[in-house]
Amino acid sequence: MLHSILSSPPRRHLHPFSTAAAAAIAANSVPAAASLPSSSFTIQPPIHPWPRRLTPHNLASLISRQHDPNLSLQIFHHAHPSLSHALQPLHALFLKLSRARLFSHLESLLTRLPTPPPEPPLTTLIRAYGVAGKPLSALRLFLKFQPLGLSSLNALLNALVQNKRHRLAHSVFKSSTEKFGLVPNVVSCNILLKALCKRNEVDVAVRVLDEMSLMGLVPNVVSYTTVLGGFVLRGDMESAMRVFGEILDKGWMPDVTSYTVLVSGFCRLGKLVDAIRVMDLMEENGVQPNEVTYGVMIEAYCKGRKPGEAVNLLEDMVTKGFVPSSVLCCKVVDLLCEEGSVERACEVWRGQVRKGWRVGGAVVSTIKKKERALRFYPQRQLQPGVL
Repeated sequence: MLHSILSSPPRRHLHPFSTAAAAAIAANSVPAAASLPSSSFTIQPPIHPWPRRLTPHNLASLISRQHDPNLSLQIFHHAHPSLSHALQPLHALFLKLSRARLFSHLESLLTRLPTPPPEPPLTTLIRAYGVAGKPLSALRLFLKFQPLGLSSLNALLNALVQNKRHRLAHSVFKSSTEKFGLVPNVVSCNILLKALCKRNEVDVAVRVLDEMSLMGLVPNVVSYTTVLGGFVLRGDMESAMRVFGEILDKGWMPDVTSYTVLVSGFCRLGKLVDAIRVMDLMEENGVQPNEVTYGVMIEAYCKGRKPGEAVNLLEDMVTKGFVPSSVLCCKVVDLLCEEGSVERACEVWRGQVRKGWRVGGAVVSTIKKKERALRFYPQRQLQPGVL
């Protein structure tokens, strides 16, 4: 049933996976991987003292501890292949080089390995390609080292969605069983739901959500929150609240993300009273707002020119142990100054400094400009736009 839904004609034509993937890769092809550094270190160990007794576990630890990823690579090559090509050291090296974005070294290494590496290092590299904005490199790697498992499929889907390749992610998902012999799980479906919602195909996402049970899958809070977020992006808060009600009807506890998405939706529409009601509801249900929730509400108050409410919520945020960003503090201070409450703005600023928090220069600059202007206004009240 799910595949029949996904195969129904969308508003924009989707090419078959093989054609779409081939076209995308061909249009974004990259030069061959660069050669690895010269291996002149094979006689002398790259670090001293070199461990007398080396196992895959402590070799992996040795690779991970190095600050210089090139030194990690030298250690890997110096060790005997029976050790270095084991899963633990290989995975440690892939993590180290991926985080340093030394993809040319990894690509060259893959051509030199006598056998294909196990799946975990490849999954790590697929994720790293996604973070680095290289979704087609992730796809190319996935196709080259077939067969791979669900963790690699989900990493690929996420890499494509991260980089807004939503149509390609949709195509990979639809082809996963036929082309790769992989049956999607809940994580796979959640990534697909995210792609559909980002493409504003929320109605299709709702149908996928309804049909997941026919695949033997149970949608979770993340599934429903993703669809809820799709309606929020449309500005359809009535449908968003309906999905939120379904979460409650199933006996699940919405998490802070679910509530924050709702708060954000109401704030975007300027419905601050409804947003506050959602915050009250989450606290009644034992879910505490996080720094994102507070930030969304405080920014909405600043946009609505409500300095008193913004300051009160900022103080509540601090009381709960969260550290507001300099950008957020600057918005509150700037609004106070524009409304003529320069002394109150100074109090907010000094309160941040007393707590040892670093306050951005923009905050200090705003206050100083307003204070200089106030020398010419003994009543200490400035109307917005005086400066």
